[in-house]
Amino acid sequence: MAIIEIYDLTCNHKTNPVGIDDREPRLSWKLRSASRGVMQGAYRIQAAANERFEEPLAWDTGKIESGRSVLVPYEGAALQSRTRYFYRVKAWTQDGNESEWSVPSFFETAYYSEDEWAGADWISFELPADEQGNEPIAYLRKAFRTKGRIASARVYATALGAYKLYVNGQEADDTHMNPGWTTYEKRLQYQTYDVTGLLAEGENALGVMLGNGWYRSQIGWQPDSLYGGTRALLAKLHVRYEDGSEEIVGTDGSWKGSDGALRMSELYHGELYDARMEKRGWSSAAYDDTDWSSASPYSHTKSTLVAQENEPVRQVRELVPVSVHTTPRGETVIDFGQNMVGWVRFAVSEKAGTVVTLRHAEVLDKEGNFYTGNLRAAKQTVTYICSGDGQETFQPVFSFQGFRYVKVEGIPAERIAGRFAGCVLTSDLKPGGSFRCSDPLINKLAENIVWGQIGNFVDVPTDCPQRDERLGWTGDAQAFIRAATYNRNVAPFFAKWLKDLAADQQEDGGVPHVIPEVKVAGYNSAAWGDAAVICPWVVYERYGDERVLRDQFPSMKGWVEYIRAQGENEFLWNTGFHFGDWLGLDAKENSYVGATPRELIATAFYAYSTGIVAKAAKVLGLEKEAKEYSELRDRVASAFREEFVTPSGRVASPTQTAYAVALMFDLLEEKDRRQAADRFAKLIEESGAQLTTGFVGTPYLCHVLTRFGYGELAYKLLERREYPSWLYPVVRGATTIWEHWDGIKPDGSFWSDDMNSYNHYAYGAVGDWLFGSVAGIDADENEPGYRRIKLSPLPGGSLRHAEATLDSPYGEIRSAWKRLANGGIVYEMTVPANASADVVLPGAKLGSVLESGRPLETAEGVSDAAESADGLRFRLGSGAYRFELAPLAE
Repeated sequence: MAIIEIYDLTCNHKTNPVGIDDREPRLSWKLRSASRGVMQGAYRIQAAANERFEEPLAWDTGKIESGRSVLVPYEGAALQSRTRYFYRVKAWTQDGNESEWSVPSFFETAYYSEDEWAGADWISFELPADEQGNEPIAYLRKAFRTKGRIASARVYATALGAYKLYVNGQEADDTHMNPGWTTYEKRLQYQTYDVTGLLAEGENALGVMLGNGWYRSQIGWQPDSLYGGTRALLAKLHVRYEDGSEEIVGTDGSWKGSDGALRMSELYHGELYDARMEKRGWSSAAYDDTDWSSASPYSHTKSTLVAQENEPVRQVRELVPVSVHTTPRGETVIDFGQNMVGWVRFAVSEKAGTVVTLRHAEVLDKEGNFYTGNLRAAKQTVTYICSGDGQETFQPVFSFQGFRYVKVEGIPAERIAGRFAGCVLTSDLKPGGSFRCSDPLINKLAENIVWGQIGNFVDVPTDCPQRDERLGWTGDAQAFIRAATYNRNVAPFFAKWLKDLAADQQEDGGVPHVIPEVKVAGYNSAAWGDAAVICPWVVYERYGDERVLRDQFPSMKGWVEYIRAQGENEFLWNTGFHFGDWLGLDAKENSYVGATPRELIATAFYAYSTGIVAKAAKVLGLEKEAKEYSELRDRVASAFREEFVTPSGRVASPTQTAYAVALMFDLLEEKDRRQAADRFAKLIEESGAQLTTGFVGTPYLCHVLTRFGYGELAYKLLERREYPSWLYPVVRGATTIWEHWDGIKPDGSFWSDDMNSYNHYAYGAVGDWLFGSVAGIDADENEPGYRRIKLSPLPGGSLRHAEATLDSPYGEIRSAWKRLANGGIVYEMTVPANASADVVLPGAKLGSVLESGRPLETAEGVSDAAESADGLRFRLGSGAYRFELAPLAE
């Protein structure tokens, strides 16, 4: 008899979220069982406003005959704002075995209407800049008195700028960079803080540091702020007393403001902190604020406010220096051993007025000196002026840096050890999977991909985290999103970003190059704007999140219609500006654009996106649109062949990228695909098994080769250590993914100061192939979210073993393989309960495979075994399996 356990309850992809404004939140759970082949046959959900689930319940589904366990929408009584709801789940297997109730989880609602902000108004506190143009950060406070025993307390807060909330001298929580970066004119997030434990009976105080953040800092290449010139705060505290009464403290003219020690904070440039100007205890109730001035009212709408959607930014790790050394120039430099994003926390004990300066850099030059040329205009400098009052500790508040190396001035090198730590900052996404194999360099590559994602997923998916850019480039995001889903749960991260994409989309359907929009960056490039279509589909495919498709479908459709309206031929896209195969190695001298014709790439992505829109329409039950866009996709593919493919089936532009996109997107006639794949492989072999692709072609190289039986050639590309290759930067000491294949050349010189990031995840898209082909874990779009898993591991190259795990919406998936000394192979696979897997073992035959020592045909949980051209195919139910494949007879 199968015994099942319900675990890992989530709401909207999050564990116990506080402060949601969703009226129909979606609940998920996982099943755990030691038995094989376990599927859910029914479930029951209860939700209540009390943890004991006393009547009346907000929702009781009763027993629902269904296998659904992911993103089940709430359908109970209307949810009330500012209320915590507890929920629990029990399930039955397909055989009728019943679980116990799960451990309860909860979600807490925030505001459901603009009217609920009544009692709080926008306030500002302007401060003059100093002689150097530095603007001090505003310190705001409000003292108040509570009137009884407190049952609960919440603060709802946001800002035009960035803010940090304090209650009675303590930080309200461990999040940073609130309210995050959105399309502020249309969408501004607010956060919810549970401050019950921070309030006292009697005298209390709220304090807020109000800085520039993304709202008022320089963004991109324009020197002025992008959104507005005035920082402002909106906050509202609700105190509920044990007697049932409630009190509100909101931002208004009674709040007071002042300047303080933080004299300047800019995203790109860093911070200036003068500890001699500290107002100690400024956010505590006892502080004397008689010399502070009143805050000013500020006129701004509340209609754009939305509750926090993405996981917040947090410090997730702390690094200690691996060395402190002196460069040939005599610079004192700390090496943290890892290119990271965040800030340095340090402790100093120096006399008053001592200036401590930290400058941040990614690499040292070929002589070993500190190098900041690739930062362009970004200063990435933290300056701290000591108060002289014993040991002083500081870390930035409203800026973050991208760095491995830190040049320290103002402190003797001998007083650095043990006083400096690297604080890693990122959107705190739930861990996803892991990849390991027998090659240490490939393991390092996989690790570098993860570090690149951590550093560039700070509230939005950025291209780089260090220079004067740090923008949400759409092309990078769509190229990398599949790999990203293996490393972290990115569903809420991209759901939030995609809403900003839709908000910034132009009336004609055009899509900015960067999201949130920075107008100087431009609009409407193929493979960049296609993020509007590709990213929602990947989130649906990997997480089973149909709502993302529904929310984004007008945006997806709008982008395809924009393309359709370009030029004279509605089935070709051969007009307008395109980045093309950006940074392709087959580019002409002094060009960033690869040799593949831009109109070929544009039309290929036109077809690809149109096909995705057709599939999305079908998922959403929009049969008319599904038919229309399916037919449009076929017409575009036909036009692609007429324009870019010869009658004999050759792609007219013989580049790696041209063949990669034509084959990946199924744009060639079926009869021509095999010979085209052969030509594609020959192109690579003739180049000495080296790639020549850029941002567009690279994500598809290994996938196409694997699909058409050239897996060993894909492994050659992966294992290549010389430039150009994925492992060349690893050999050169990279700890993240580089923007250029030769960001550091073999002679130690640099590619260029103009555009040379050493933390740029686009080429990390190969992580999708490591997980999806080497280890063989992939999703099936027909049963998305890994309800039906594809397990097709591909032993190859010089690897002796490989293994990947993935925490899917149904539980952990594992796929591992190992070559045996006798020439056989062992495969180990784990399928979570309530899911199944379609397996392909390459080269295997019926009768040559044992499962845990038993013939495959008699193994529990294995069904539908059959030989195919790809190898041995069969279906697995849930459970852990071990397959041993005997060596092939010679």
